[in-house]
Amino acid sequence: MAERMDQQTAQATAVRFRAFNGVSFALFVLAIGLGVTVSYLTRNPTWQWVSLAPALYLLFAVKVVQQWEKAVVLRFGKFHRLVGPGLFMLIPIVDSVAAWVDQRVMVTPFGAERTLTKDTVPVDVDAVMFWVVWDARKAALEVSDYYSAISWAAQTALREIIGKMVLSDILVGREKMDAELQRVIDERTTPWGIAVQSVEIRDIVIPTPLEDAMSRQAQAERERLARITLADAEKEVARTFLEASEVYAQSDLAFRLRAMNMLFEGLKAGGSVIVVPTDAANTLGAAYGLTTSLIAKAVSGQKNSEKDDPGQA
Repeated sequence: MAERMDQQTAQATAVRFRAFNGVSFALFVLAIGLGVTVSYLTRNPTWQWVSLAPALYLLFAVKVVQQWEKAVVLRFGKFHRLVGPGLFMLIPIVDSVAAWVDQRVMVTPFGAERTLTKDTVPVDVDAVMFWVVWDARKAALEVSDYYSAISWAAQTALREIIGKMVLSDILVGREKMDAELQRVIDERTTPWGIAVQSVEIRDIVIPTPLEDAMSRQAQAERERLARITLADAEKEVARTFLEASEVYAQSDLAFRLRAMNMLFEGLKAGGSVIVVPTDAANTLGAAYGLTTSLIAKAVSGQKNSEKDDPGQA
């Protein structure tokens, strides 16, 4: 966290205290060169010193604002104007640029380490925030370092929200937590001329023992649901068998056809031999002869295949 804030502070300092630019330096060199040229042509070295004053004026007075920036100009320490993209001039000593405000969308990562939830569970949360400066005057004059200020405001808001939520809500309610974070941070940064566009939770880390316990709990829950599903399936099968038994009780022919179908399915399974009890064979009646002939053909076919391929036997 400290490294992130150091980088942001360095970036803000580099943008804020920008003294010279390529245009002013080029005009400075041009003015000096013009003075030297006139001094050489007139054989009067005074022109060299005369050209130094306008050269220094151009060096410090000419400023360039980039397309994505706003320059906050102070006159004798009081706010004077905002300057948009392009070239402009200052009155040295009288005017000064208080800040060069970048109005592009900025990205600030932040986090909360070892923060207790409402149910006293320590968690580490990493998030990222997208924000933009909509009022350069407020951002430059209302807060000394808005880069650091918005980072600290986001971290504090994240800790407060974590402390008000239980762990289960944090794990399953990231979108709700993102929206609440955006609302809280935006309320704090609006007086600074900064608008928070979105906040996104990147990662939530919980202690390893608790993670293992939650994993075992989830596994046990899935096992419970599987057993319930299996029991429901068995009840459905039993209910179906009961309905089928009622049909068989009403029709003897249906029962015989079902018995024949079972024998036929057994033969198709691989030509195996099926031993049919005498009572079951008598129940089949006329169909018994057909069934036994099929069994005999299956058995003979199996023996012939063994003779053709003795190695396999």
